[in-house]
Amino acid sequence: MSGPRLRRRREPRDAAATMSLVAHLTELRNRIAKALLFLLIATAFSFWWYEHGLGDFIRAPYCGLDEDLRYGGDDSGGCGLLITDVFGGVFIRLKVAFLAGTVLSAPFWLYQLWAFITPGLKRNEKRYGISFVAVSTLLFALGALLAYVSLSKGLELLLTLAGDGVVVALTAQDYIGFVLSLLVAFGVSFEVPLIAVALNLVGVLSHEVLARSRRWIFFLTIVFAAFVTPTQDPFTMLLMAGPMIVLFELAIQIARVVDKRRAKRAAVEHFHGLDDDEASPLDASASPLDAGASPLDAGPSSLDEPQDSTPASFRG
Repeated sequence: MSGPRLRRRREPRDAAATMSLVAHLTELRNRIAKALLFLLIATAFSFWWYEHGLGDFIRAPYCGLDEDLRYGGDDSGGCGLLITDVFGGVFIRLKVAFLAGTVLSAPFWLYQLWAFITPGLKRNEKRYGISFVAVSTLLFALGALLAYVSLSKGLELLLTLAGDGVVVALTAQDYIGFVLSLLVAFGVSFEVPLIAVALNLVGVLSHEVLARSRRWIFFLTIVFAAFVTPTQDPFTMLLMAGPMIVLFELAIQIARVVDKRRAKRAAVEHFHGLDDDEASPLDASASPLDAGASPLDAGPSSLDEPQDSTPASFRG
């Protein structure tokens, strides 16, 4: 007699996953408003920070060049950037403040984005929200830091190609635009391998596909670095492509571990997702015993012959 059947407790339904269209639009409006509020606060702080260290931090790679490669170096030992229009200084400061505010407020607006899409995800997919926000922010910061470290070498290589007898006088718009584009390019490029990991976690991209496409991924990474880097020099291109290849290889190994765990969990919980009144699927494929011919099918044996049950005294 079989024991009492245990009824699987169903998870409570997420109320946010059953909202109407108007409720979803209201939720989207609130999330966007919160994200913009965080961005505005961080931008205002960065606008004040520009005169208290941020501007000097951005100009440091240019001011660290040799005196004959920067404007104002021969006279007072300093460095200067030219502004050719009245509103140039305001626009530069706003551009730097906006970009710095976007980076500083990234954990907050990324969380708002994740909180909006979370109700449509499964329970195991929601667990990666905080990790996704933290790792994406860290990778962007590492990419921007690597770009900042390599900025002096890239500038020196590009400015020395002008040759002797040429006075280099960079405008503030050109230099700061170049620096910001380089920082953003490196930061975004370090996010690309994380996208591959995210697609694997939600079951869209498997480790088998990533491993089979490894050579193409590495080749396209080098091509991507050649087009994205603003300097277009081999030093900066390899400096971007090298860490990206390492991150992609790490993403492939993470996908391998995730797929193995997913396969083991699927083997254990094969019938756990069924309701109590739902029939379990049957495996109609042939088993190893049914696949080959049985020795009993070769021919009749002595045991298969009919036995005569007539007593010996009544025979013949």
